[in-house]
Amino acid sequence: MSVLIYIENTEGQLKKSAFEAASYGKAIAEQLQTEAVAISIGNVQDDQLQALGGYGITKVLNVTTDSLKSFVNQAYASIITAAAQKENASVVVLSNTFSGKGLAPRVAAKLSAGIVSGASSLPQINGDTFEVQTSAFSNKAIATASIQSAVKVLTVNPNAFPAKETGGSANIEAYTPDIAQTDLNTVVQEIVRATDTISLPEAEIVVSAGRGLKGPENWAMIEELAQVLGAATACSKPVSDAGWRPHSEHVGQTGIVVSPNLYIAIGISGAIQHLAGVSSSKTIVVINKDPEAPFFKVADYGIVGDAFVVVPKLIEALKKHKGN
Repeated sequence: MSVLIYIENTEGQLKKSAFEAASYGKAIAEQLQTEAVAISIGNVQDDQLQALGGYGITKVLNVTTDSLKSFVNQAYASIITAAAQKENASVVVLSNTFSGKGLAPRVAAKLSAGIVSGASSLPQINGDTFEVQTSAFSNKAIATASIQSAVKVLTVNPNAFPAKETGGSANIEAYTPDIAQTDLNTVVQEIVRATDTISLPEAEIVVSAGRGLKGPENWAMIEELAQVLGAATACSKPVSDAGWRPHSEHVGQTGIVVSPNLYIAIGISGAIQHLAGVSSSKTIVVINKDPEAPFFKVADYGIVGDAFVVVPKLIEALKKHKGN
């Protein structure tokens, strides 16, 4: 028996969420008194895979087929399933990212497994039963999901479980499962990514702005604040709908759901649809000139003031604090 963890990478570089998933899977393996095994698909250097040993992974199954350099949902799901069967895995862990959300249901179906998506805590284990906390009702409540199947598939939310270095080393094993041609009927030819920005779903700090910025020409100060903090930038739905910012930055119920350590909302009133996408943030700071803005009701810290006055002063203070 083992716990199998799918390790995501972007163009050969392991993602932050991969180390979080590794730590999450290792913690479950400790509860079950078994080993944590990882599977990596794509061209990832051995030294990166070996680093997973420091997070409790004992073995890494490394798939380096040229046809799978880019993400192919059906093929990746088949490979993860085959690896789970090879390692007699009773639990399969994935990150609750774009890729993980697509893979987990397929893997669960192939393994006849119960599934919990978006886990925010370690499972409480009682015999064959796992009870796992997840967010519910658009992040306004916490639900406890119970699964009792022989094999269980869990996706863990980014930033929900910290990556924990435990020491140790991982053995790398080349793995070449059979891949059905039908799994490769749809192949991603190219993925274009912004190389100079922080991934929004994985960001520990997010600086977000809304219609209070009055227009796209005023976004420079938001980007500067994000740069000083090492943060990702985001926006409200009306902003992306108006074309001020790309839809890939839209945070909310119908956009990207984030759970950073710090979420700074600037000029956003706090409509319920937006709050649904950010309410799991550990700390929320709101800057708005309207003292009645709904966002203040859920904020940990709030500043009632004009963003065009407050934000430049905040940037100046942060730069001074950092010695820039």
